[in-house]
Amino acid sequence: MGVPVARIRVLVVDDHRIFAESLAAALAAEPDVDVAAAGSGPAALRCLERAFAEGRRYDVMLVDADLGVRDAPGRAGAPGGAPALPPPGGVPGEDAPDAPEDGISLVAGVRAGRPSVRTVVLAERDDPVRAALALQAGASGWVAKDCSLQRLLAVIRGVLRDETHLPPALLTGVLRELTTARRHRTESEQLVESLTPREREVLRCMVAGLGRKAVAERLFLSPHTVRTHMQNVLGKLGVHSTLAAVAMARRAGVGPAVPGPGQPSAGDVVERGGQPA
Repeated sequence: MGVPVARIRVLVVDDHRIFAESLAAALAAEPDVDVAAAGSGPAALRCLERAFAEGRRYDVMLVDADLGVRDAPGRAGAPGGAPALPPPGGVPGEDAPDAPEDGISLVAGVRAGRPSVRTVVLAERDDPVRAALALQAGASGWVAKDCSLQRLLAVIRGVLRDETHLPPALLTGVLRELTTARRHRTESEQLVESLTPREREVLRCMVAGLGRKAVAERLFLSPHTVRTHMQNVLGKLGVHSTLAAVAMARRAGVGPAVPGPGQPSAGDVVERGGQPA
């Protein structure tokens, strides 16, 4: 009797059906590879959750860098707003409005919800900016779509050994982008550290999407005092809007304030008056 072969379970995620099916067929011809295909981010999440529930977890996910953006030229593929996968056992609905659709957001969501799944981004062109974003989102590799099957198999097996794979031509550009992002993060962290403890509390409430009245209720302050704190936060961070302050806070790793029992959340504020307070 032969020795059992350890199987590698691969999920191909690409909205170009012919490419996805061709790649899946080529990979399935390998004796140690089981493969499935999904045509969108939500479909990929459903595949992952179904496999998890059935004890057939995927090892590697190959994601189209331009997933969901070919027909929407105004959309961006940057990570940051991607939701995480639901908790184990939860299956997204067919029309889940918060399911990530673009490739890099999908990478971030899977990284947050299923960190054991290695992700590799398949790209039609070299792009150091987006490759750096993919790595920041949790991808283990960035590979050209027109690479050989043997090259792709080497990457699949490599990321399972915790290797990171990038085309040599992209290394310099990606390192430069990552260095720049790290510098911006460090600068943001230093500015946030200049805030007083109360101002940091206010900033966390801003990150949570709370308006002035909701912040006042949460921190037991007057709306006038909260307005002063918000103005101080903007001034110390050197920005002119709440959105810019929130973006800087996220770069610095500042999370949202968590409402206590009976305290309003961002959703409560919108539902009560139709507009944030």
